[in-house]
Amino acid sequence: MGLLGAGVGASVLGTSACGTDATSSGGGGGTFQVWVLQEEAQNVAHEGAVDRFNKNSDAKARIVASPNDGYTDKLHVSMGSSSKPDVFYNWGGGSIRTYARDNLLVDLTPYFEKDTAWKDSFLPSVLDAGQIDGKYYGVPARGMQPIILFFNKKVFNDHGVQPPRTWTDLMAAVDRFTSNGIIPFALAGGDAWTELVWPEYLVDRIGGAEVFNRIAAGKKDAWRDPAISTSIDMIRQLVDRGGFGDSYASVRWDGAGASNLIAQGQAAMHLMGSWEYTNQVNDQPEYAKNDQGFIPFPIVEGGVGDPKAIVGNPTNYFSVSKDSAHVEHAIEFLKQEMSSDAYVDQWLKAGDVPAVSGLESRMDNAADPAFAKVVYDMVNQAPTFQLSWDQAIERAQAQPMLDALAKVFLGQMDAAGFVKANEDAA
Repeated sequence: MGLLGAGVGASVLGTSACGTDATSSGGGGGTFQVWVLQEEAQNVAHEGAVDRFNKNSDAKARIVASPNDGYTDKLHVSMGSSSKPDVFYNWGGGSIRTYARDNLLVDLTPYFEKDTAWKDSFLPSVLDAGQIDGKYYGVPARGMQPIILFFNKKVFNDHGVQPPRTWTDLMAAVDRFTSNGIIPFALAGGDAWTELVWPEYLVDRIGGAEVFNRIAAGKKDAWRDPAISTSIDMIRQLVDRGGFGDSYASVRWDGAGASNLIAQGQAAMHLMGSWEYTNQVNDQPEYAKNDQGFIPFPIVEGGVGDPKAIVGNPTNYFSVSKDSAHVEHAIEFLKQEMSSDAYVDQWLKAGDVPAVSGLESRMDNAADPAFAKVVYDMVNQAPTFQLSWDQAIERAQAQPMLDALAKVFLGQMDAAGFVKANEDAA
């Protein structure tokens, strides 16, 4: 679910992206580039970080902003050339795994081990999500976006339903709502990534985080874990019980179709990333103010997964190219700014909840302190924060997985077919 930092426009790139002027990793002077996505809120925070760093550094950081569309392809081309970015924005997981294994990135593990205060300044579950093969290659760069179960308080009250705490509660709520003409779950089924939140949470609740960790690591037979098949069967049961209504396949994410369904009371719930809250505040302010509720994903009875575990987009990360002529300056920039008070406050004001420790006392600086606290507490208490599957695995495997999942929701593929489709793509 690559929704973090989408935007338009681009700044002009320099002729050399890696170590523009200096000739050694510890050299003085020169300029190093920091690649980011073009988006107003995050660019304000990044420019502020660069300005503060440049005041006291002989090597100067320079922001290079590019549109979200095509960014990963552009990065892929650059990383295979002699003009690699010094510091670049990414999603962790599959988005950088190949670069790490090809020895193109700086292993940040020794830096965190040497400066434990820096390491401890970030929430462990989010920092750990930036690991590849047990080593750190990313520094948290912005806010956290866990998947949350949103619900319409008025619809629940009108029909005498309590927010579901278990899967049994959830299915009972589905039956109550369908019998009263209410769509239990809004779903933009025209875009398969919106469906991915369901197996992500169900697999984690049923089998624990290790199930998908083995898939992401490319372990043999990992897709054959019983938790995968069980989760697909449960999704099919939910679809067959009318959990998403009859027209979900024609609803698209663009145009806010699913968000409108819950805001207008036609649907009772929406399993979606924390950005749903901000979208509703902007598009349906009265609903957001009075009736928008939010809870963690329910417990699945009999599952071995930790009920406090979460999935979604832990954050975006900054990584450092090993070929950079400014490795030490780049790391000093990340150490100085990524958990600094000024940087964190800029994100809070923009509506994000940064992945830093000890944020409780500063929630009043957030655009919406109450919701910021919910997000922060969820992540702070989570033993694991699973990166969205389509970002965690290799790009060549992600689309076949989404295509197979879409067929599951349409009743065109069963659990065995889903497993086989993913094994064939691996």
